[in-house]
Amino acid sequence: MEKIIITATAESLEQVKQLLDAGVDRIYVGEENYGLRLPKAFSYDELREIAKLVHGAGKELTVAANALMHQDMMDAIKPFMDLMQEIMVDYLVVGDAGLFYINKRDGYNFNLIYDTSVFVTSSRQINFWKNHGAVEAVLAREIPSEELFDISENLEIPGEILVYGASVIHHSKRSLLQNYFNFTQSKENDKSKERGLFLAEPSDPDSHYSIFEDKHGTHIFINNDIDMMTKLMELNEHGYHNWKLDGVFCPGQNFVEIVRIFIKARDLLEKGQFSYDQAFLFDEEIRKFHPQERGLDTGFYEFDRNKVK
Repeated sequence: MEKIIITATAESLEQVKQLLDAGVDRIYVGEENYGLRLPKAFSYDELREIAKLVHGAGKELTVAANALMHQDMMDAIKPFMDLMQEIMVDYLVVGDAGLFYINKRDGYNFNLIYDTSVFVTSSRQINFWKNHGAVEAVLAREIPSEELFDISENLEIPGEILVYGASVIHHSKRSLLQNYFNFTQSKENDKSKERGLFLAEPSDPDSHYSIFEDKHGTHIFINNDIDMMTKLMELNEHGYHNWKLDGVFCPGQNFVEIVRIFIKARDLLEKGQFSYDQAFLFDEEIRKFHPQERGLDTGFYEFDRNKVK
């Protein structure tokens, strides 16, 4: 059986240590200028320290560079790329074609993971970027299982699946929250993730779309977070061995405990000892640590492929 790779985000150096001790294969972090929707934006010195911790544990470091790039960002990116070279980053997550070009032109030759969020929906698209330097790709969260299984048959590089965490549904470079505050003449100025702002559909008072604004614009997330614990066996059978856990809305020790549960599932699955009964028991454990104000489901996984356009 092919090894299952577990990637987890981190919000602090202490959490990096805990996740490494728990048995993750890759730590996913980034800084404020080029990384999107991170639990924490780290300084360059913190990234250096994280790299030492990760590589010292014999694990891999993935750094986010998945921002929507404007020309001024590309013009200023060399110090960031030089830092990635210094800390010997194992994977750089990118979505902008300009970064593919710079990576090759300037001889950085980093291992690139292709990620344009909701737009990565076909094997043909992924294989195109494989021919331009991508070694892996992050699949969109909105792909039904039937479509995922078909995609897997034609992939030439590994496809990453979000098995736990929040799923973004809209990103605008515009300052939508600040514009709203200006329009309503509100004195509010806290637009951060920590404030816990959300949108609700007028016809559905129970809807809860988390929203925050940062230097990259406005980010809106779907009501429920993804939990694929009960689908891990199917994903593994169809060749999806790269699993991502995202703690952007699940802070602290609770996220570490959820990661531990997925690692237990991975270990049992690789030994041929995992069952659907065990998956449902683990699923119940996850719900104990998941934030109570956020729902959990399997996203688009069980949707009819013909109804998702």
